[in-house]
Amino acid sequence: MIKKLITLFIIFSLIQETKAQVENDSIELFDNNDFVEIKEVLIQAQRKKMNADKAIYTFDKEALEKARYAKDLLNTLPELQIDFVSNTIKSTKGGITLILINGIESTDMQIRGIKPANVVRVEYFDIPPARWANRADQVVNIITNNPENGYVVGAEYLGAFSTGFLNGSTYANVTRGKHNFSAEYSINLRDYDNRENNNSYRYFLNSDEYFTQENRFDHFGYTFQDAALRYITVDDKYSFQAKLSMDFLNDFSYVDGTSLFAINKVNANHTTFKHKNSSYIKPTIDLYYSRNLSENDELIFNFVGSKFNTESYELSKEWVTNSGLSVFNNEMNLKASQTSIVGEISHIHKFKKGSLGSGARISTNKIDNELKNLVGETNYKVNYVENYFYSEYADKVDKFSYRIGLGLTNIHNKSAEITRDDWTFSPKIVLGYELNTKQNIRLSSTYFPTSPWSDALSSNVVQMVPNIVRKGNPYLEAQKHFDTSFIYSFNSKYFDLNTSLRYLHKSNAINEYFVYDAGLDAIALTYENADYSDLYRMQISGAIKPFGNDLLTLKVTVSPTSQTIKTSEGKELKKDFIGNNFNLTSVYKNFTFTYQLNFPVYSLDGAFLSTNENNNHLFLSYKLNDWSFTTGMFWIGMPSEYKTKSLDESLVNYTSHTQIWNNKNMFVLGLSYDFATGKRTNMNKKLNNNTADAASF
Repeated sequence: MIKKLITLFIIFSLIQETKAQVENDSIELFDNNDFVEIKEVLIQAQRKKMNADKAIYTFDKEALEKARYAKDLLNTLPELQIDFVSNTIKSTKGGITLILINGIESTDMQIRGIKPANVVRVEYFDIPPARWANRADQVVNIITNNPENGYVVGAEYLGAFSTGFLNGSTYANVTRGKHNFSAEYSINLRDYDNRENNNSYRYFLNSDEYFTQENRFDHFGYTFQDAALRYITVDDKYSFQAKLSMDFLNDFSYVDGTSLFAINKVNANHTTFKHKNSSYIKPTIDLYYSRNLSENDELIFNFVGSKFNTESYELSKEWVTNSGLSVFNNEMNLKASQTSIVGEISHIHKFKKGSLGSGARISTNKIDNELKNLVGETNYKVNYVENYFYSEYADKVDKFSYRIGLGLTNIHNKSAEITRDDWTFSPKIVLGYELNTKQNIRLSSTYFPTSPWSDALSSNVVQMVPNIVRKGNPYLEAQKHFDTSFIYSFNSKYFDLNTSLRYLHKSNAINEYFVYDAGLDAIALTYENADYSDLYRMQISGAIKPFGNDLLTLKVTVSPTSQTIKTSEGKELKKDFIGNNFNLTSVYKNFTFTYQLNFPVYSLDGAFLSTNENNNHLFLSYKLNDWSFTTGMFWIGMPSEYKTKSLDESLVNYTSHTQIWNNKNMFVLGLSYDFATGKRTNMNKKLNNNTADAASF
């Protein structure tokens, strides 16, 4: 079936191929530092050059005039779209998208601070290079013009009037000669008082049959704030950046519910209450220095460090409704003192035709925990260290291009229970061949490890319902990935599409499941290293323009997928599904219309089947000089919805259905102002790192 679909797609693409106008576009390629003349196919509103690991986009006058800022240009790329919930650029294929400006990791406000006329090109890596491969699924690098004196200011607001939904931001930066100073602030606030959850548990414990059916309503929300100061200076031989940022997070949840609890089909009515909150203030310093040792050699240093405390609290109570007799009353307090450091050094040497990049990155995340929970009080320390050494060579010969890399990864995780030390070679190869100016084929294959996340390794225990707890597993090992993809790309005036076949094998795959815990005489929802997991996927993604311009654009992702997990007990869990995402955009003069839709599907999530979040959003925006006005509606005719159910092989027959009714038909209004004179300081930062996220479980 997959072979037939690929054959039909290729035939259809060839039929649509028309004679294209070819122009010579001379631009400076920053990765080669040579002045290169590139022949590209001219497509109305944008031009595309395909390489083995990336696509290079440039934009014509019409596209630049329609855009408010560089973020609008990114939104025209075939596999990128604006996620209106977070107001950030994301991939239509999902996963993590990393945005860079001249190689420097950027924020949404920095992207808005770039005038469209200052964008030289956009590099879209759907196969990230070695230095970003373990951080993102796709990388977008915006290359801008050289610096000139000037300033950029802007502010944006998007909010709902019927419920607690707010996205706001403001930024400013000033360029004077070789120096650039900038400041930015953003806030994301959610305050929902009508979230409903229905869940059920059926299981056997000590030869007795238990059944719990809960109906919960809760009031929950969070406030996340980010503030940053940045200084950049650039010279002919060096560049330097210093960035100080502060992240603030406060979240909460108050849950009231009722529960039908049965033992051997003898029913009792229970009442439940839960309260959770957590908070942290995370300061981070990021220092970057690059030095040109010669015309062909560059040495780069990057240091990122943060030290902060996280406080988490949870109270969980359940009692018999009629008598008030307590079923359980558990309280959890966690204070985590966290120190995270990332250091990286890299050397880049440019040969006459290719380039070689080599480097080493060391990251450490040390956490001191003070914990009080249902099993008592403990103080314990954990330290997660990852060392990564890499070297990668890239070149192009006529129509053939390639990238060959070799890495060595050391994962060293130390907890109170055990110390794990794992060394893994991480080879990678990317091959590309240009069939003609409109079509190319690529092959990518890599092998790499990933460490368990801090929640999975946690020693904490919290109560879920009677007889069932949730806990981590400090004994987890790193999982190993073997990931291979074959990609066929076709682009023309009317189509810009990728068709890919992917095989992903994970040994020691981390799997969440229910298991009996003899020490607690209860059932625990915890993690294991499964034997393996396999994923087979065919994916068609990209953009279709029926009129050959931006008047109407359909961005589509369709992904027939087959998943298999073999647990440590030898059980095989399987699921087939068709992932999907649709984005319809129309641009007419100063108006932009956007409609986003998907059809949620169940996919394997450990020993469970879970749906992705549903989308049904409509937006209209109007640009007037430096102002932009936006209105729209989220989740038209439906609440945001999330479903989970266990597989037949699970020890517990579990179902969960969550709906946030505040989101249904949520009407929002937005206003933004962006004004700029001059351009930004041009700094090509080759290293981009972040410290670990806050530990809260």
